Amino acid sequence: MWEFLKTLTDPQSIIQYGGLWLLLFVIFAETGLLVGFFLPGDNLILLAGILCKSQPSLLNVDFIPLVILMTIAAVVGNMFGYWFGKKAGERLYERKETLFFKKKHLEATNKYYQKYGGNATLILARFLPVIRTFAPIIAGVVKVNFSKFMLFNIVGAILWIFGLASIGYYLVTLFPGITNYMGYIFITLIILTAIPVVRLIFKKKENSTV
Repeated sequence: MWEFLKTLTDPQSIIQYGGLWLLLFVIFAETGLLVGFFLPGDNLILLAGILCKSQPSLLNVDFIPLVILMTIAAVVGNMFGYWFGKKAGERLYERKETLFFKKKHLEATNKYYQKYGGNATLILARFLPVIRTFAPIIAGVVKVNFSKFMLFNIVGAILWIFGLASIGYYLVTLFPGITNYMGYIFITLIILTAIPVVRLIFKKKENSTV
């Protein structure tokens, strides 16, 4: 079990052992399942773009179909999260905390809704670890209009998937040896995407002590 979870947190292992279908499932799970917040979505999409150019046999799909499939997985994932949030409602806040569920994740996402509004949050959340998992769930809890939700769901998914996958794809074109530095790239991306979330958590703690 732990070996499987370890594989799911390593972008290279996901693609190496599971190929395209595990890649799509992980994107769906991170954006749609309550327990998906620990999955490496950003790094996985970036790596998919890199490997699509440098090692096409691993995914066995061209760049444009790959981007379309990943976008569909991200959109469907958010739809599932919205449905779950709508069904769970306010009871979600009363749920007992577990290893895979922390109320602080809900609270951090709520902060983004309060600061940027529901529509902007659904787009911005795509680029933020943890927040992107809980944003569609909260949208369902507060019953955001489904048509509006779908509009920003699709826009956010396109920007997220196409943006990161394109960066990976064209980085290989410009710097063919970049695959030798994947570890550094992943760490940099993790730090950059985690900064807004960490700032939000610290800001919340400062406000609670005032």
